[in-house]
This record gives sequence, C-alpha cells and structure tokens, in this order.
Amino acid sequence: MNKEQLLEKAVEMRDNAYVPYSKFPVGAALLTKSGNVYTGCNIENAAFPVSLCAERVAIFKAVAEGETDFVELAVAADTGRPVPPCGSCRQVMSEFFKPETTIHLTNLHNQVKTVTMEELLPFSFQPHDLPKT
Repeated sequence: MNKEQLLEKAVEMRDNAYVPYSKFPVGAALLTKSGNVYTGCNIENAAFPVSLCAERVAIFKAVAEGETDFVELAVAADTGRPVPPCGSCRQVMSEFFKPETTIHLTNLHNQVKTVTMEELLPFSFQPHDLPKT
C-alpha cells in the first residue's frame, strides 16, 4: 500500500467516527510490516475521559491481533492544517513505534505533513524509564 492509499483509507474512516459531542470525526490507517492495514476512527462517550482517538483505536486493534511491527500511520481530519495528534496518542505511538516510523498527517484540503515518531514526540517517556522491579 502506498502513501496515497493509506491517506485515502484514513479519510474514509472518518465516516465511521462516533462523535455526537465534538462533531470532529478523525480517521486513521496503520500499515504493519506484514502488509496488513488496521483502521480506526474516534469514538466518543458522554463520560469524555473514556473516549478514544482514531490513532489509538487503530494501534490497539493491531496489537489485539498480535501485530506490533508498524511501518507507517496516516491520520485525517477536517482541520485548517494537517491534523496534529493529541498528547495521549503521541505517548501511545511512542511506545509502539520506532523513532523512525513514518506518520502522515492530513486534512480534507489535501495538505500533508509527514514526520517521524521522533520528530512528533522527542524525548518521550519509554518503558525503560520505569523503575526496575
């Protein structure tokens, strides 16, 4: 799957978003080394803290299926600039992505910003930062 197809899949996933409160649909498509694509959309809840962003839905779906070797991620939303992931998504991504993993951020105006995980969240908190037990 090429970059354009991955971005297109992320845009399509916005249609599945459950966003009755924010009215801000976001879609994500995650490519694994095995060639599988895991998609996600944001899912809100009246108890806001239990809502889940599209990026984390895609990552958690892949992990639940036993996939943890990720190649690239595309995220799409209707924003004025390529959509930046929230801090919670960046932290989850930093645990599962290598520093060089490619992340494509886009909007509905075909603006794309491509970054690496390290560029998106430098000096992130990692599992090896936890105390040894």
